[in-house]
Amino acid sequence: MATTTSAPPPGGIDTLVLGRRIRHLRTARDMTLDDLGAAIGRAPSQVSMLENGHREPKLSLLGLVAEALDVPLSELLRTDPPTRRAALEVELERAQRGPLFASLGIPPVKVGRSLPPDALEALVRLQAEIQRLLTENAATPEEARRANAELRARMRAQDNYFPELEEHARTLLKAIDHPGGPLSQRATADIAAHLGFSLHYVTDLPHSTRSVTDLAHGRIYLSQGTGSTADARSPLLQALASHVLGHAEPRDYGDFLRQRVEANYMAAALMLPEDGAVPFLQQAKNERRLSVEDLRDTFAVPYETAAHRFTNLATRHLGIPVHFMKVHEGGTLHKAYENDGVVFPSDPLGAIEGQPVCRQWTARVVFTLPDRFSPYYQYTDTSSGTYWCTSRVQPSSQGAFSVSVGVPFSQVRWFRGRETTERSQSRCPDPTCCRQPPADLAQRWASQAWPSARPHASLLAALPVGVFPGVDTTEVYRFLDRHAPE
Repeated sequence: MATTTSAPPPGGIDTLVLGRRIRHLRTARDMTLDDLGAAIGRAPSQVSMLENGHREPKLSLLGLVAEALDVPLSELLRTDPPTRRAALEVELERAQRGPLFASLGIPPVKVGRSLPPDALEALVRLQAEIQRLLTENAATPEEARRANAELRARMRAQDNYFPELEEHARTLLKAIDHPGGPLSQRATADIAAHLGFSLHYVTDLPHSTRSVTDLAHGRIYLSQGTGSTADARSPLLQALASHVLGHAEPRDYGDFLRQRVEANYMAAALMLPEDGAVPFLQQAKNERRLSVEDLRDTFAVPYETAAHRFTNLATRHLGIPVHFMKVHEGGTLHKAYENDGVVFPSDPLGAIEGQPVCRQWTARVVFTLPDRFSPYYQYTDTSSGTYWCTSRVQPSSQGAFSVSVGVPFSQVRWFRGRETTERSQSRCPDPTCCRQPPADLAQRWASQAWPSARPHASLLAALPVGVFPGVDTTEVYRFLDRHAPE
């Protein structure tokens, strides 16, 4: 039977399988919870927590358990459940802790010995079938959402740090003798020349592109308009990054998304070089004045670029887990990253894009403030812990977005803005937190209102087709024909 539930954390102990192995070995020896607890010096309730997979024990405790059960430690750490029933119990437990059950509001079933085998089998098969139908019936946009979820998991597993991309950036900067600090427009052009490209600024760049590279003639075309991008260096550096990384025509949307993330990452690594940004951040941490704004100003980049770059370097070089959010003024999550335990809203497939963000979170509260120039700081108590966040609002052609960076409460001592008294409490995903209107308003207007929604166009259409999703290939080819050298 295929596993359709979330896998255990990479590199960690699978506590559910471990617990079932301990229970199987204990009962096979006619030992009670009291017996095993007495043998290892722990209360029966702690043994029960261990067997139910609610706690990851230290190896020293597992050594005591193995000794009490008269088995080698390797027997406890095997990754396969001891029986088929145990395998079914593990799968059901995992499903009940995953996003599908949470999104459907299904109350959990106690998975114990009293649950009949046929009921256990039926529940596991039922959740697998629901998952299969969701996947099978998903339209093309859902394929993109799954690809986003997979990429986010990869980024989390490596703390959003890509050493090979850092090395590529370091090599390019060394090739043009970059002295450190901000990367100028001239230095950006020098990188292009070093790679054999000439730059051409035009007024008729295809509307669906930020740049077009003519590989046959070594040309990169960019928009002459100053309002086309927040930073004129970004589209050029992203095009150069794709060339350096050997990106080919994407095989599918997941490949396209991976290429885009890699190009964005490398562009940021060129604008905020690791060799300069890390010492700057380490000194700021030592002085307890970490700030995304200071990073932005020191390297002369947009705030969002600085926020992204901070997430690349914070965990690997500063030992600080973080999360990042970009939220539309309409309240929906545009993109996000986390490795600090914060729980983002998600759909049954685990995708977060387009999900409504709690009104109490910093990323939403910042839209209610009259001052959109100064950074806003807030502590938020959530079901997964207390987080401190800093947030700013930035305009775009698609409306205003808030860009937020946050850390767990235990890490706030390193940051500017930690002295804020702003605090909020979020009970989401409990619908009574902010999704359900107050009772008096609901009673007054529930049957008297008919709003006309203004959804984003992407909600009503499938993902654009083509080798490069969203790009009009015919328009690009005609453009290259017009501008190709004689």
